[in-house]
Amino acid sequence: MIVHSLKCFGAAPGGGNAALVVENDHGTQAQRQAFARARQVSACVFLDRQADGSIVLDYFYPHTRSPLCLHATLAAAHVLLAAPGAPAALTITTAMRGQALQLVRRAEGLFIGLAPQPAPAVLVEKYVPSELMGQHMHLLSPPVVASVGSPKLLLEVADRTTLRALRPNLELIADWSALHKVNGCYAYCRTGEHEYEGRNFNHLDPALEDSATGVAAGALAAHLQQSLHLRQGHVTQQPCLIDVQYGAQAIWVGGMVQRST
Repeated sequence: MIVHSLKCFGAAPGGGNAALVVENDHGTQAQRQAFARARQVSACVFLDRQADGSIVLDYFYPHTRSPLCLHATLAAAHVLLAAPGAPAALTITTAMRGQALQLVRRAEGLFIGLAPQPAPAVLVEKYVPSELMGQHMHLLSPPVVASVGSPKLLLEVADRTTLRALRPNLELIADWSALHKVNGCYAYCRTGEHEYEGRNFNHLDPALEDSATGVAAGALAAHLQQSLHLRQGHVTQQPCLIDVQYGAQAIWVGGMVQRST
């Protein structure tokens, strides 16, 4: 087994959301879950090379397996594309849903290309955001579930102050998400022209709050149908910046990737 430790989407050198990329592992799903739980890193991705040369990515958070995690995918892209002699582009698939992802190395960095995916048709009652967030919520737009492979409940709040003060009911979010086949809540606010800040609530442990959530950034771009820059990680003290380029054929999600020391 080879384990690569990386930080992804950092807004500055040395920062970012941690991910482990695991090669040459042939463990069962239960063993992989136990590995992720023991490591207590935001996400682990197992890189499985198939007999035909194709590559499948299998994602695990400490508490659950995931259909898609883009900061872990960005870490895998670094392992697959940054080595000398590596190709400039590669198409891989995800383990749980067989979703095709395009990995590309450009002059401005690594990007993941993917398309909007069908999201669960969820009727979000007016009281639901307030219950999930544990406080009265005044949203600037109706809540919506959107997806680029891992559905998120998107909640638009008024400003950074409101966003950063949120202390949600994580157990209730987990229960509600499981019931509706949604992978957590993403609260966000607009900070400028095509500029946003957000927080992801998916982990049961507040200490494991994501510093960057690429699937939420992609889902938000798909919902708004625009390119955007999304900042995250203020609360976790790991400032991150996600660059999303929206197009009719694909949404491209990219950012900084660095190996951890």
